[in-house]
Amino acid sequence: MRKNIKTTEAIFPMPVLMIATYNKDGSVNVMNAAWGTMLERDHVILNLTETHKTVRNIKARKAFTVSIADAAHVVEADFFGVVSGNNMSDKFAKSGLTSTKSANVDAPVINEFPICMECEFIEYQDGEYGCGVVGKVVNVTADESVMNGDNVDIEKVSAIAFDPYTHGYYKVTEKSRERVQ
Repeated sequence: MRKNIKTTEAIFPMPVLMIATYNKDGSVNVMNAAWGTMLERDHVILNLTETHKTVRNIKARKAFTVSIADAAHVVEADFFGVVSGNNMSDKFAKSGLTSTKSANVDAPVINEFPICMECEFIEYQDGEYGCGVVGKVVNVTADESVMNGDNVDIEKVSAIAFDPYTHGYYKVTEKSRERVQ
């Protein structure tokens, strides 16, 4: 027997994406966004409203990075999701994480997150059924600790997913089976 539940956010897993930009003063801003995905092979879309400081920064700088959050940094990732840059200007500094300026776009790479997509801002879409930042991925980096030769080993990444049912995080680590060819 099935039971009706009180949520419409029923897709699991939801990615835990760290969106990083520079503020007007050059300091780092990071937000946690579960509403994002690949639009096509080299484009991302993030369902973010213009009330986010991050969106204003993206529009101003024409760039951003998207990092995959990992289990080792779930506390920091959650902090970036519950604290707004509109209310705490130095939230990145308070996180204890570090960043490096991307060589490809005007945005920071958060050193502690294992995978980072460096993106050029393409457009902001605002329509009846959603809004979002569209970006072109111009480079992807991965920390050597999560590599197996030239490939990312997702089990080493220990990515986290957001659970909209309980508002918790889960590690994404084990491959269930090989793909059918």
